[in-house]
Amino acid sequence: MTSHYLPIFGQGSQPAEEDGVELEYLPMPDEMAIYRMPEISSDLNVAVLTQAKVFLSQLQQALADFPSVSAPMDLISLDSTNRQFIDEMLGEGEVSMIYSAQPVIRIQESVLAGVWRQQSLNPDKKIISDSLEVGIVPQAITQLAFSDAVRCIDTQWDVLPSGVMNAPPLLAELNAKIADYQPDDEAHIINLSLLPQTEEDLVFLESRLGKGRVTILSRGYGNCRISSTNTQYVWWVQYFNSQDTLILNTLEVSAVPNVACASPEDIADSRQRLEEIMKVYL
Repeated sequence: MTSHYLPIFGQGSQPAEEDGVELEYLPMPDEMAIYRMPEISSDLNVAVLTQAKVFLSQLQQALADFPSVSAPMDLISLDSTNRQFIDEMLGEGEVSMIYSAQPVIRIQESVLAGVWRQQSLNPDKKIISDSLEVGIVPQAITQLAFSDAVRCIDTQWDVLPSGVMNAPPLLAELNAKIADYQPDDEAHIINLSLLPQTEEDLVFLESRLGKGRVTILSRGYGNCRISSTNTQYVWWVQYFNSQDTLILNTLEVSAVPNVACASPEDIADSRQRLEEIMKVYL
């Protein structure tokens, strides 16, 4: 069965004329990603990395303070050498996100899980803000994903399109869940792969839910591609194997799907790993 949300993901799926930026996904791994100590350029002089050392000390404190919310840490003010060091130290982790309205926001998890790099771009694709944030999920995603979304799915129609059979009860189920949903509630998942859905059902679901402004790629075993819909708390979540074959197609009612989130244990590990990095390089 072909998913009708697949085209919104991947290279070229976010038209440049609409948002000005394409989210460049990393090549998909064949095996589960594991942590490796970052490789820092040998020509970087530790003596001139004072800014980076102060910045990483602030990051270390933010990790230690979790789950208290820390203010985003600005990277724009760093000089080019210190910025290069931070870039190489952070690397790129398993989760990438993009908010495709204006200003466009690109988010990349670092190799330290729960440490998020966030950049805002103006219509000319120039970076206007660049910061680092510690948390389960970036605050921008929870604040903006459904900021303009409808709170109820329109289930009024005179005649269903030809071929639509099983979508209407799913829409009723989603309306019932989102009516009472709170951000801390357990996610409600509808497994479309196990339900007898026609192509027309999927098209109808997509049209009624609408398309949102957040797309997420979470990599691990193969990858998971996630899109917000234009309906409050409803995400379209698709799991692919390492050959990029769709193996699970779901709708999820949640603040943000867990597969895109770091865990408190991840953040505790990141604190320890940052201490190791600073001992080696600073």
